[in-house]
Amino acid sequence: MSVFTPVTSEALADWLRRYAIGRLAQLQGISAGVQNSNFFVTTTLGRYVLTLFETIPRAELPFYLHLMAHLARHGLPVPAPIADRDNEYLGTLSGKPAVLVARLTGQSDMTPAPARCARVGAMLAGLHLAGLSYGRRQDNPRGAAWRSATAAQVRPFLPADEQGLLDAELAFQAAAAGEELPEGVIHADLFRDNILWDGEHIGGVIDFYFAGVDALLFDVAVTVNDWCTLPGGELDETRTRALLDAYHAERPFTAAERKAWPAMLRAAALRFWLSRAADFHLPREGELVLVKDPNEYRDILRLRARAVPPLVEAGR
Repeated sequence: MSVFTPVTSEALADWLRRYAIGRLAQLQGISAGVQNSNFFVTTTLGRYVLTLFETIPRAELPFYLHLMAHLARHGLPVPAPIADRDNEYLGTLSGKPAVLVARLTGQSDMTPAPARCARVGAMLAGLHLAGLSYGRRQDNPRGAAWRSATAAQVRPFLPADEQGLLDAELAFQAAAAGEELPEGVIHADLFRDNILWDGEHIGGVIDFYFAGVDALLFDVAVTVNDWCTLPGGELDETRTRALLDAYHAERPFTAAERKAWPAMLRAAALRFWLSRAADFHLPREGELVLVKDPNEYRDILRLRARAVPPLVEAGR
């Protein structure tokens, strides 16, 4: 995503000799995002995305790469990782763990209509169902433990009213925890810019590097908070209903999930307020770094704490 670690054409051309994908034709840094260094790579045989991992421990990376390969085998439009001549997905470039994946076609839609929200809901349910047969396990890296630790790091930088909001929400989430919900592999970052549209069809689902095992409902909440939110932070009822109904048609919500929905929307909002606040107040140096406004999800959290349409209406 953002370019923290530069890569020269000469170094990449030499690195590509271990792959059977042709010679380097073009290298271009990608300036969107906040976690890894990403580049578009064009060779004489195809188009790819190169990712250098800046913070994820190398030992955790096989979970993501094999997950992407697993989902691609199940027919989902995800970027399949490219194996080198030794049949390994993961290499090392510029001193960082690195991977090549197939570059998918399409463009993001930042103002989706309800019909596209419905397609995303159905696709997300399909991803969850396909993930049930994935044999590796790794907890959500931005789950409850991370949220608690990150809250302690960013709290000193917040004004008093935001400290109060944070303390109240952490207490609410602690009290809401304990209900067992269906778990499985979740994308955990299915924002509008992580879906590529090819006409009216989904041409690509990208950026799986926050994936992990957690409540499936958390993934739905993350997705709804982005895809179905109006500029002021409120939920758009039509888009929300389209997404939830389409998901429910493929994987029906349980009674426990219906009950947990308001708290889960708040947990999803808290997660992105905290991550953006950490990026803003505790930045990492980079060549091209995008830091997103933490106040957007602070305000969404405040709104979700006031009122949330019930999930019980989904599928009616």
